[in-house]
Amino acid sequence: MTSSLIDRFRAFGDGDALVVDGVRYTYAALAERVRDWQTYLDEHDVGAGHVVALEGACDVDVVAAFVALADRGGIVVPLPRSSGAKRAEYHETAEVEVAITVAAEAGRAIERTGLQATHALHGRLRDAGTPGLVLFSSGTTGRSKAIVLDLGTMLAQYGEPSRARRTLGFLSIDHIGGINTLLHTLNHGGTLVTVSDRRPDTVCSAIAAFGVEVLPTTPTFLNMLLISHAHEQHDLASLELITYGTEPMPQRTLELLNEALPSVRFKQTYGLSELGIMATKSKGDGSLWVKLGGPGFDYRIVDGILWVRSDTAMLGYLNASAPFDGDGYFNTQDAVETDGDYVRILGRVTELINVAGEKVYPSEVESVLLEIPNIAEATVSGRPSHVTGMVVKATVKLVSPADAREVARQVREYCGRRLEAYKVPLVVEVSDADQHSDRFKKVRTPA
Repeated sequence: MTSSLIDRFRAFGDGDALVVDGVRYTYAALAERVRDWQTYLDEHDVGAGHVVALEGACDVDVVAAFVALADRGGIVVPLPRSSGAKRAEYHETAEVEVAITVAAEAGRAIERTGLQATHALHGRLRDAGTPGLVLFSSGTTGRSKAIVLDLGTMLAQYGEPSRARRTLGFLSIDHIGGINTLLHTLNHGGTLVTVSDRRPDTVCSAIAAFGVEVLPTTPTFLNMLLISHAHEQHDLASLELITYGTEPMPQRTLELLNEALPSVRFKQTYGLSELGIMATKSKGDGSLWVKLGGPGFDYRIVDGILWVRSDTAMLGYLNASAPFDGDGYFNTQDAVETDGDYVRILGRVTELINVAGEKVYPSEVESVLLEIPNIAEATVSGRPSHVTGMVVKATVKLVSPADAREVARQVREYCGRRLEAYKVPLVVEVSDADQHSDRFKKVRTPA
């Protein structure tokens, strides 16, 4: 399958494959880089079944190395730039045998780690003669889970080339959304536009400069975009579609986005690294209700929790047991509501706040908090209480400085009008700290 992808690169020829910080690379140039990497891997005896960490930003060399490794049946572990203990943890958990580092200034480097990949899941990929992919979960506590996927099966899902679109590579390639964006774009002869940082102004500037049509991103980033007003400073006429996922979208944020960008279509996506990206159909641009499913995916709801069965599901975790049932459905831990064929994601059950037996989903309270004009970001969590077990805590970041006591009073007063009493934050903390990870996903610190 990867060989057919390389053949397509050659067929797409002089079309733009990548735009990296303003520099254009054609498909012919990308195919040449892949060939160069194939030679490099041969010279360093990196072959089928080797577990290889690939560390570097999403540029033409990293993309070419990824394709070259997959083409020879390697097991690729794309990693964020890290050092010290965290890097060692990634290598040990994934059983990385070879580490390749790509840096714009220093070029490429390769090292043998001394580790041996003996896990049974690596063995399954080797026995099947198929390339593999190892991704790490983005959990905020404890060790990240190492997810093993059959990369050959993933590549097969993209089918024959159809419409080529210019897409901004917002999500990093150590994330399932970033991998999906990369492979989907290149399979269809589109152009992936990458940026060195993901501030709203930089992203909007790239959209305007290179005619980006599709922006896959997160609700957290879109909220930051609205606050920055960067969309008002650049010509975004080329932008047709914004897809959002990885966390619940606040209803108010979605409403404001539709007002700010009336010519853009908004689509909620749903996917997990363990499952791949499901096809979705939103009830409307301003609606958080979606239809899930499509070829290769099926789901059912058990006690309000979404379980999904996928043809592209992971083989398992390297360092944990996998929550599949006897029929192959995966417990997503996402609580949902249903309306006929439509589903609304409420949030992870692990984030649920239990206030004297009543359920509080943080995303619902956060959506209300963002209606308050001076609140830029809001993160809701539970705080222990000897009376009710838990109470609701809100940590807010302000647009403009204000007295913390006055902010707390406004929060309780406003939420008291919009929410049931047990959902109103009793603890309100004002903080200047960012409330998101480098993947622009909200970070929740357990109580």
